[in-house]
This record gives sequence, C-alpha cells and structure tokens, in this order.
Amino acid sequence: MPHRYEEVERRCPRLGGVVSYEYCRHHAAEKEPCWKILDCWWESFDVVGLLTRELGEEAVNRIANTRPPSKAASLVTLIQQAQKRCAED
Repeated sequence: MPHRYEEVERRCPRLGGVVSYEYCRHHAAEKEPCWKILDCWWESFDVVGLLTRELGEEAVNRIANTRPPSKAASLVTLIQQAQKRCAED
C-alpha cells in the first residue's frame, strides 16, 4: 500500500480514543502488538501480511490466538499500575 502504516489512525475500542497503528503495533509498555490489532486493522490494510513480514508467522498466530484478559485481571493490573505510579510520585 502506498501510505505509511504508522500514520494511519482509528478509534480504539479498548481506550475509547483515536490511536495510530504504530501505537497498536508497539502496545504501550509491553512493546508487543495489542491482542486486538488484527481485529481492528484488517479493514484498513493487510495487517496480517504486514505483521507476518515484520514478526513472522508464529508471532502472528500467537496474536490471533490470544484471548482477552478477564475483567478482574484487567482491574488488578490497573490497580497495580496506579499504586506503582503513586509510589513513584
């Protein structure tokens, strides 16, 4: 495709705001693609092909088979992150 993927943006269903493909590709602190990257970007461009070229087929299969974290696990993670930020301040 002729455009630069890292500049493409869309609304993130998880965060509720606009994010770039590059943000999803390096998913915040984890530096790994978001587990929803395939669901979110497939209509915009060949995200599977792009990620396969960048990361390899095994990594794309792992992303495709990743299940979302449970609500309880997400809340615990958010609480831990908030506690860490408060302790640093």
